[in-house]
Amino acid sequence: MGGSPSCEDARVTPADSALVRAARGLPVAHAPVWFMRQAGRSLPEYRAVREGVAMLESCRRPELVTEITLQPVRRHDVDAAIFFSDIVVPLQAVGVDLDIVPGVGPVVARPIRSRADLAQLRDLTAEDVPDITESVRAIVAELGARPLIGFAGAPFTLASYLVEGGPSKNHEHTKALMHGDPELWSDLCAQLAQISGAFLRIQVEAGASAIQLFDSWVGALPRRDYTRFVMEHSAAVLSGVADLDVPRIHFGVGTGELLDLMGAAGADVVGVDYRVSLTDALARLGGSYAVQGNLDPALLFAPWPVIEARVREIVEEGRAAPGHIVNLGHGVLPATDPDVLTRVVALVHEISAR
Repeated sequence: MGGSPSCEDARVTPADSALVRAARGLPVAHAPVWFMRQAGRSLPEYRAVREGVAMLESCRRPELVTEITLQPVRRHDVDAAIFFSDIVVPLQAVGVDLDIVPGVGPVVARPIRSRADLAQLRDLTAEDVPDITESVRAIVAELGARPLIGFAGAPFTLASYLVEGGPSKNHEHTKALMHGDPELWSDLCAQLAQISGAFLRIQVEAGASAIQLFDSWVGALPRRDYTRFVMEHSAAVLSGVADLDVPRIHFGVGTGELLDLMGAAGADVVGVDYRVSLTDALARLGGSYAVQGNLDPALLFAPWPVIEARVREIVEEGRAAPGHIVNLGHGVLPATDPDVLTRVVALVHEISAR
């Protein structure tokens, strides 16, 4: 009929998408797939639009955020877009003096090591980030029925950057503060939970259809410390958006020993990194959660038959889950061939079709 969408087509929304349905444990026509860091340095078109623009500045320009967020959707036909931002954006928005240094990562001018240092933080409100609302609305308008995933950093990971002053392999200052002044640690994490929760809420209220809470560094902790020092604050973030009725994905790196606790913190979907098989993860989760994962990003550099065999294994393992979102076990590495990602998406769609 002239190429116009039917009334039935017009009613299709992101809530009907494979990603949202899989996250809710509902039947899907095929397994949804997206990639952490799919909008990034692996794409030449990303490098072109980012040339000469600092990372934090690029996260605050709505037209640039929109373009970068949509690039992997156009190229790879992934089942969801992930909002292009950085976990330290809301920290900068509340006044923390920090920068993302190329080749290093976030660097904080005055690390939080004392009660007085905590004064750098305050509550985040929508008025602090009107550009985020503008960006999300523009992206959602372009995506149509394809969902946008909003995201934020979890309190432990944000606290680690703030306490260490930047990325850390050992988190020595973080652990010293956590154990040495648990009251200050709790107050710091509670403030960060407000900031992250508000940042997620702003994205969802502007149109995001799912959220992911990244706890990139929490795998540095044993279960005992996670339960004592971290879990309640991550739970506060996730419960803070529970009323918005969007799926909540909770992901960490090296968190095989924490998977059930991360689920219990309030997740609908537990992200699984590449160090744990989906089969083992499902056993640890007791079948209570959908899962996301978990192809090793480095394996994308192997010959295609190797990649194909592993993708088939992951899709097959995921069939035992209440719902399975195919992803990497961490982010896309910068030197990854984008064509390989496109082939992985097509393969997942083909072999998981029901």
